Amino acid sequence: MKNIILIGMPGAGKSTIGVVLAKKMGYHFIDSDLLIQEQEHMLLHRIIEEKGADVFKQIENKVNASIDTQNAVIATGGSVVYGVEAMMHLKSIGTIIYLKLPYDELEMRLGDLTKRGVVLKPGQELIDLYEERTILYERYADITVDCSQKQIRDIVERIALEFEAGM
Repeated sequence: MKNIILIGMPGAGKSTIGVVLAKKMGYHFIDSDLLIQEQEHMLLHRIIEEKGADVFKQIENKVNASIDTQNAVIATGGSVVYGVEAMMHLKSIGTIIYLKLPYDELEMRLGDLTKRGVVLKPGQELIDLYEERTILYERYADITVDCSQKQIRDIVERIALEFEAGM
């Protein structure tokens, strides 16, 4: 199956880049965060507030592990990499692209993390989360794209070239 799966920190541009990339490639676009919200009938931050981070991660893992599609660009939530089943499934149905952004740029892009539905442990700071997840993103990525100081169209072009070269 020829799918492109985008992973990376919240604010890295997965959804924005995903929509533009899907148009360029003639693919469908799926935002797994929206699938979670539809299933739970609740915004992400509400799920985390009401059900807790651990339950949210279980839901996220289950939803991502059940995506069954072809010729799609899939933008995942930033915490998808905590779900082993989800990541193994996504790897089996497509190419995983890590949208890498340096911490200082990411920090400037992000507003209130609680309103974004970002899973933080009590007392955890953004830098801690960044360091923890970067290891996982790098582990699962088939291709890493440096998004630092780059325009959306340039990132989309790079992904399209890398993806087509790998096919």
